[in-house]
Amino acid sequence: MNLFRSEEHARRSASFDPDWVHMLMPVADWADIFSSPMFRERGRGDYISWLRSPEGQASTTAMRAKIPKPA
Repeated sequence: MNLFRSEEHARRSASFDPDWVHMLMPVADWADIFSSPMFRERGRGDYISWLRSPEGQASTTAMRAKIPKPA
């Protein structure tokens, strides 16, 4: 993952791809996404089973809803 100090800085990067501009978000937003139960529960011994449970499915759905969609 590349972290830039601003959207303008990211756009000036040699590897900038305009198709991914919808993914430019503040770090706080990404931290919120990666702090979801789907990521926090990875240390569970039954993680795969939990992920398939209704609670795990709800966590996955909620996390995916936070990820921006292309316009």
